[in-house]
Amino acid sequence: MARSWSGELSQEEFMMRDECLLLDLDDNVIGHSNKYESHIFCPERPRAKLHRAFSVFLFDEEGRLLLQQRATEKITFPNVWTNTCCSHPLFGFSPTEVDTPADVASGDTPGVKRAAIRKLAHELGVDPAQIDIKQFKFLTRLHYWAADVVTHGKAAPFGEHEMDYILFIQAKVDVTANPEEVRDHKYVTHDELKRMMDPSAGLLWSPWFRIIAERFLVDWWSDLSATLTTDKHVDLKEIHRFDCTAEHMGGAGNAGPWLDTEASGPEGDAWLAAVVQNGKVPIDAEEMKPRLVKAEDSNTYSLGPRVGHQTKKPRTEAQ
Repeated sequence: MARSWSGELSQEEFMMRDECLLLDLDDNVIGHSNKYESHIFCPERPRAKLHRAFSVFLFDEEGRLLLQQRATEKITFPNVWTNTCCSHPLFGFSPTEVDTPADVASGDTPGVKRAAIRKLAHELGVDPAQIDIKQFKFLTRLHYWAADVVTHGKAAPFGEHEMDYILFIQAKVDVTANPEEVRDHKYVTHDELKRMMDPSAGLLWSPWFRIIAERFLVDWWSDLSATLTTDKHVDLKEIHRFDCTAEHMGGAGNAGPWLDTEASGPEGDAWLAAVVQNGKVPIDAEEMKPRLVKAEDSNTYSLGPRVGHQTKKPRTEAQ
């Protein structure tokens, strides 16, 4: 059933309601699952469930990049600095946020672009009228994973395992940040970003932004006009795959190196291997949310003992 979006929900309610798009290793949509189940790291799913995401890099007229610091209330990766907006296209919206292989091959990706406009409004208060969907430039896809051990400790039950669609845009926008989503924000030059990312600055950074900043951003940003107006930096075919840095390995599933090793196929990840064995259909797996235990004095979680095997039927519809 199609549904519209309203931002008047708590973080926990968003995690229960929003349905992420589940993927196989080749970025084919194979089903959907709520944000809790998509992001829980556990022994049965050491890197949670691979799902689709997007990262927006919004530049002002001077070529400065808009950064945000995620709110303390965020369940995954709170307080980290990152790019303008990072979130997920969702199942069940109208118009659809589900991009097909043809959408990706053409470079149009209308689904993730609609999702980006929705989340820019939600997180940063950007009026959708200030964003022309045609202004977005889809550059490429990054496949990465990271356990949120910095927030939740060595046995963190949360993390990310995403196929991240990179979107660049240059636009003049008015920002009114949502304090439940964004703790701080600022426009920066590349030199200012380098100083902020120096370890001596003592700032936390999202693992996905660190990968992008260290491997791609310099070339894309230094050649911003060409990046935005030509296909010079566009790569629609390759999926770039990276393990996280050592500080984000582990979690409740004790996940280790995978994508940067020779065993980078689906057999290297328990959930993806089970999907392959199940005919590229999500398995009828135990729900992990009932095992989450929230600390009394902080916004941190751990994974408790099993409370009885609770499953949900796999949901495979993708439109």
